[in-house]
Amino acid sequence: MTRSAETRQSASSKARIRATAGAGLLLVGTLLTGCGAEPGDIPLSEIRPESPTATPDPTPTATPGVVGAANADVHNGLIVSRAYTDAARTTSAIVTLGPDGAGQHQITQPPERARDDRPDWAPDGSAVAFDRTDPQSGTARLWTVTATGDNAHQISQLCDTGSGTADCANEDERAPAFSPDGKQLAFSRSWGALDQAHNNQVQYSDLYLMSPDGTNVQRLTFLTNDKPHSGTVSNPSWSPDGKQLTFEYRTSATGQPANSRAVYVVGVDGTGLRQLTPWELRAGDRAAWSPDGTQILFTTYPAGPDNAPGGGIYTVHPDGTAIGALTPAPSTAFYGSAAYAPDGKSIVFAQAPSGAGADLYSMRPDGTGVARLTNAADKGLDRPSWGTAAAPAVQVAQSEAPSAAASAGPSATPSAAASAPAQAQGQPKTDDTQPQDEDDN
Repeated sequence: MTRSAETRQSASSKARIRATAGAGLLLVGTLLTGCGAEPGDIPLSEIRPESPTATPDPTPTATPGVVGAANADVHNGLIVSRAYTDAARTTSAIVTLGPDGAGQHQITQPPERARDDRPDWAPDGSAVAFDRTDPQSGTARLWTVTATGDNAHQISQLCDTGSGTADCANEDERAPAFSPDGKQLAFSRSWGALDQAHNNQVQYSDLYLMSPDGTNVQRLTFLTNDKPHSGTVSNPSWSPDGKQLTFEYRTSATGQPANSRAVYVVGVDGTGLRQLTPWELRAGDRAAWSPDGTQILFTTYPAGPDNAPGGGIYTVHPDGTAIGALTPAPSTAFYGSAAYAPDGKSIVFAQAPSGAGADLYSMRPDGTGVARLTNAADKGLDRPSWGTAAAPAVQVAQSEAPSAAASAGPSATPSAAASAPAQAQGQPKTDDTQPQDEDDN
């Protein structure tokens, strides 16, 4: 596997702590503190979170059901999204745009055929975390960049460059998410041998936490520890109080149930793990908490090809009750992930007709007032995150020009055909649903 020498750093400089994991090693952080053994001496199968306790109740800061009622003064700043940079859709970058869809600005400069994706705002709007998939290895690494596109750099990867140990085989890190206080990043990590008989499903995949500088690494979930090749964990999202995370668990052909997906929730201490959505809904991608903590947004995907229309955007209470659809059903459109505005009074989401590239739309928290924000289906905008960062002066000037965005009714969909690049042969099956117009790597 190709690895960049530029990211190699000593273990002491990054305070990495390792623990043996069956055939390989697995990185853990402070979970080993006080265990009475040196790092590397404890089999991973013996490292467990304490017995699950009841998941903490949400602590809403507003009247339940009135999303955003306590956030009226919060500034709705720039939206960040993934966008393709070439007609063949082999390269994608991270872009920002205003709340009205105007002033689109590319803030990352990926190498040719690399894919920057899954952006997430730092809570203060100063930076964006994202993952970059290497065109040669097909695996992803975590990066950050400022809101203006400066100081883009890779967060030191967990595995040492060129390591031949089993825990570094096909190692992949993606879908970073800032904690509400900005002091931690949640992300998904996959590693191990590939199941070549079942679409190259990677051996292990679970959720991790670390500091934004790449130190203090902790493993949070153990879903695949005793069930290798059973599925992929990805797309974490923090509750507003920082006590819980949602994430997607997508099962493989050998998982139970096979080839399905659901949203899970877990406490930040690793306890209280439970399934939030039923398998029948096939919920996936990154869920999003309302700013007051009373609702969780999620997207569903029908069985079959990942670009198939027919899914939708839903909400659910943090206790798993009151699941409701915000988008029309049955649907002839493809829906991508959705996110709340900082004040909780709007939702941004991706939508596309079957076979076309996605654009960004907005709607009210109850699903009404749908408005089209972008008219750039060739760029396949998706996976938006709405932050508080104000537009730079040059971006404000650009947005004063006539905007291509147009309002639309609830059934409005963009149009433009797109082709999808094929997954690199022999690369790990590690990721969640990709948008309408790209592969499922």
